[in-house]
Amino acid sequence: QLQASGGGLVQPGGSLRLACVASGGSSSDYVTAWFRQAPGKDHEFVAAMRWGGGRTVYADSVKGRFAISRDNSKKTVFLQMNTLKPEDTAVYYCVQRTRWTVRYAQSSEYDYWGQGTLVTVSS
Repeated sequence: QLQASGGGLVQPGGSLRLACVASGGSSSDYVTAWFRQAPGKDHEFVAAMRWGGGRTVYADSVKGRFAISRDNSKKTVFLQMNTLKPEDTAVYYCVQRTRWTVRYAQSSEYDYWGQGTLVTVSS
């Protein structure tokens, strides 16, 4: 199971840090990612991380502003979001799969989904 938290209301230019706690088993092959969904839109890939080796990938829209990281001992993946923009407003989902894939940006590739946490960027 995946439990996401940390969403909220923030002004443009502000920061938030999301956390995703993964209960159950773990492996260095696991991949945890963040997707987001704005109202009326499809799921959009944000960032992904492979637990073993720490390989990370980002969507172009967040590169340089967002950072994904992990705490292995707590089975927690973080998404540090800086310089937030109104277009970052969405429900953010923590997702996971058991092996790396080149199709990491496709939501259909992930087997496990958390409940989502709402991020609202507005003045």
